Amino acid sequence: MTNLVDRPTSSRGDRRRRQLVDAGIALLGREGWPGVSTRAVAERAGTNPGLIHYHFGGLAGLHAAIFRRATELIIGPLATELLGAPDERAALETMRSLLARPPDDEQAARLAAELIVGAMRDPALGEMLRDELRLARTQIADRLRQLHPGWPSARPAGVATLIAASIDGLMLHYMIDGALPVGDALGAVGDLLEGGA
Repeated sequence: MTNLVDRPTSSRGDRRRRQLVDAGIALLGREGWPGVSTRAVAERAGTNPGLIHYHFGGLAGLHAAIFRRATELIIGPLATELLGAPDERAALETMRSLLARPPDDEQAARLAAELIVGAMRDPALGEMLRDELRLARTQIADRLRQLHPGWPSARPAGVATLIAASIDGLMLHYMIDGALPVGDALGAVGDLLEGGA
């Protein structure tokens, strides 16, 4: 196998890698992992299939790059919005605005589903998703420690796990059922934050 670490990089090579990954993302969002073949990606990118081996070491390396980028597209914006909120109530409003929209971005929903499918089928992709989710939970826990310095040491990690699992669950259910009462669920969380019953 080619040693990709020792391969020199260039702006042209970086552009070609981005072009191949972007083509793979488009195919993944439209056809799922079965549609992300060497030939299909190269054809969509308008390039030679041999460049996939040259730049990624083969289809497995390309799949890893596509998976990493899809993860950034799905998890990144949500984590950035939540971590930028000044407190829990503002974070809850951010979640309400992000999750209560109609699921009209079919590609984003498909990418999220394909991340899970890919992670379940390929242990290497599963490790990548696991690491990204761990990082998101760690960032949430660190933010909670800033907001609540008096909490017991284990509480921020526990609450971060609940927050991440709740977001994942709401997103999954909402992708399947667009009539899910997300606003009611988030309203109930708001009541809990206010100390209501």
